[in-house]
Amino acid sequence: RIVEVYVQGPGAGRESAIRAIQAAGLNITLIKDVTPIPHDGCRPRKRRRV
Repeated sequence: RIVEVYVQGPGAGRESAIRAIQAAGLNITLIKDVTPIPHDGCRPRKRRRV
């Protein structure tokens, strides 16, 4: 099996998910980051201060 992996968002789970796919016997040909990055779109919410 040949697969292309598209990952989204940061975190430790993203690396372990790719390793789990490889351990399942799948051949990864492409790893692409498709995290949505705004090009100055909507204004973000007010930052939380503690």
